[in-house]
Amino acid sequence: MPGFVNLGDLIGTDRDLDKIAIIDLGGESGPREFTFAALDAMANGVARGLLSQGLVRGDRVAILSLNRTEYIAAYYGVMRAGLVAVPVNFKFPRALIDFVLRDSGAHFVFCDAPRRADCPADIPAITFGTEFEDFLDAGTFAAIVPRPHEPAMFLYTSGSTGKPKGVVLSHQSHLWVVETRLDGQDLSRHRYLIAAPLYHMNALALSKLACAAHATIVLLPQFSAVPYIEAIGLYRCTWLTAVPPMIAMMLREREALTRTDVSSVEFVRMGSAPVSPGLWKGLAEALPQAKATNAYGTTEAGPVVFGPHPKGLTQPLDSVGYPHPQVSLRLNTDGVLEMRCPAVMNGYHNRPDLNDAITPDGYYVTKDVFRRDDNGFFYFVGRSDDMFVCGGENIYPGDIERMLETHPDIAQAAVVPIDDEIKGQKPVAFIVQKDGAILSDDDVKRYALSKATPNEHPRFVWFLDRLPLASTNKIDRAALTAMAKGLIGMPITS
Repeated sequence: MPGFVNLGDLIGTDRDLDKIAIIDLGGESGPREFTFAALDAMANGVARGLLSQGLVRGDRVAILSLNRTEYIAAYYGVMRAGLVAVPVNFKFPRALIDFVLRDSGAHFVFCDAPRRADCPADIPAITFGTEFEDFLDAGTFAAIVPRPHEPAMFLYTSGSTGKPKGVVLSHQSHLWVVETRLDGQDLSRHRYLIAAPLYHMNALALSKLACAAHATIVLLPQFSAVPYIEAIGLYRCTWLTAVPPMIAMMLREREALTRTDVSSVEFVRMGSAPVSPGLWKGLAEALPQAKATNAYGTTEAGPVVFGPHPKGLTQPLDSVGYPHPQVSLRLNTDGVLEMRCPAVMNGYHNRPDLNDAITPDGYYVTKDVFRRDDNGFFYFVGRSDDMFVCGGENIYPGDIERMLETHPDIAQAAVVPIDDEIKGQKPVAFIVQKDGAILSDDDVKRYALSKATPNEHPRFVWFLDRLPLASTNKIDRAALTAMAKGLIGMPITS
């Protein structure tokens, strides 16, 4: 084990500090390269600068920005100083950003220039760029030794169902994540392409793993399919991490894939959403040399949940794996996954009403419904929050989506419910066709009726060029529900 103590102090000073830690494709001026020495010095400068401002241990410091090296340095520096990092979703509207800053009790904000106007005037803020460089207090800094369960960061949920919730995570919880994922492996040769937002667990956890492994991060300011593909070829990225909609969008850029050498990719780790059979097939065709996995994790309990089967059994494509040996899992009577491991959160900030998220014996209740096969492999069914009742039958949109995506002409499907006076609610579908395909709504309905129960077939079908994404790059179901209501324009009664 590397023996890390502070979550912001993951740079091994006994290794080559002149190695490139981050190839940054964001910021104000083109590609920039930062060595581990430069990243370490920047994080120390942040820690010293914050304490010189009078902040004290436990104070919260927010970060509101597109991905860039200064984001990671600020994140590390905050935690080194014994302060609490609060990455903020920059895609939130200004009122929701204000809510997160107030709810977290942020004493200070780091932001990029376009987000400066979103920072309240009564909270001190520093803008990345010249102002940030002037703020840094150069010099050495000894990272604080955290107390047991001392908060390192608050990560706020997306807020798609009400106000965002602040997930309180300790230093020890995510040091365990880093060290468990490393597990004695030498990952230093890899180049990790990160384009998912750093305010989200997917990208944030991988950036810490890469740093602790002394590997190189290729960092995009945000995801866009063509620049993502071009970065793979230009910087010979070996490891991709993304949510499935990002990969689906990448695979649609056939011309860019054809002209770019993507043979360097060895691993593709997807997460946060199910992967359709069509996406697996497309990925295997585009990156035949890469090993692809669909992982599962939560903000509240971390990304270490499943792994390979202890008997070496091949993991089915639609499975998320077998329980990790250091994680305890169980399904409650409703099929909802409950998990216990060292990464489980302290709780939700300022939300005593949500204490039931952790059971008396320490299991986090995920609200995600799973099934388990005879070999012990787990399969994601859907969010219990997304489940709706149609004619007395429980319907999970994910089940219908996976069924629809087995159609040879359907690239992506998204299903949401609409109210119905007789059935309660009914499913409707939004479809992205494969290039060159010509489908009608009746084609889709007939296919659904041939593959699923009558209650599961979509009563309305609409075609889109692409599905809208939420701030986490997952499908924006709230936007699709609003779109469906607008397209129908009247109550559904049959």
